[in-house]
Amino acid sequence: MTLTELRYIVTLAQERHFGRAAERCHVSQPTLSVAVKKLEDELEIPLFERSKSTIQVTPLGEKIIAQAQRVLEQSRLIYEMASAGKDQLSNTLRIGAIYTIGPYLFPHLIPALADIAPQMPLYIEEGMTGTLRAKLKNGELDVIIVALPFTDTDIVTKPIYEEQFEVLMPANHHWVERDAIRKEDLLEERLLLLGEGHCFRDQILEACPAITQKLNSPNNTLIAEGGSLETIRHMVASKLGITVLPQSALGTDQYENAMLESRPFVDPAPSRTVAIAWRASFPRPKAIDALVDAISRCQQPAQAVKARS
Repeated sequence: MTLTELRYIVTLAQERHFGRAAERCHVSQPTLSVAVKKLEDELEIPLFERSKSTIQVTPLGEKIIAQAQRVLEQSRLIYEMASAGKDQLSNTLRIGAIYTIGPYLFPHLIPALADIAPQMPLYIEEGMTGTLRAKLKNGELDVIIVALPFTDTDIVTKPIYEEQFEVLMPANHHWVERDAIRKEDLLEERLLLLGEGHCFRDQILEACPAITQKLNSPNNTLIAEGGSLETIRHMVASKLGITVLPQSALGTDQYENAMLESRPFVDPAPSRTVAIAWRASFPRPKAIDALVDAISRCQQPAQAVKARS
């Protein structure tokens, strides 16, 4: 049994396709197939059920592959520990962020982090909280940027900043005359929301529970959904409705002829706390410190919050 074979079975379990798994492992499909079969013969059990159309992991295979993921993570830690003793800021830092943070933070974060740690390459990606959580735990990402609450076993979180939500509307909307918007008033308008699965959608519904009742109404004509905050912002600019966005994503200056306006909520305004999360076993604390420093330097329309220990 080798680490390479363990990597093959973990990748195959993720892809459920020999060709895609081989491509991810940078080997030929026959090479991967032979290695997987060799490991199964050595263990004297089948890890996968194969058919012409699908590949399924066997029940015992699920347990073995989960253990293989842990072994691979521990093996990576050995290399990272050795490297950390030399220079914690010389290896790639793999950062993930949720969709409602990444596009607005990364353009500021990348140059700020380049100033602090110019020798540290970055790998960045965006995803939903659940996807990023899984990648963090299995070692595919080193640190993720999410909205609280976020808890998990052996994961450390550090609040970075807090930002309020505001109402975004077309520039000719009758609410433009108001100084602030009541949460209950959202029920009067066609509200544009992210689709299910986005934590920001859940935060809006939690802030205004009455919206949930409207969502579940069979006669609901006030709610429409978009796939991203950018799409929703364009829909508002097209006068299809209003929306609620975090301050960092308002983008009222991105259109000619002042097509958008935003207004704050009446106090207490809904808000979110943005935090970073990393594995407690991550052996490069200086890289985490550099990331925290870089985010604090970013020009965010939000108030930094004091980190909780």
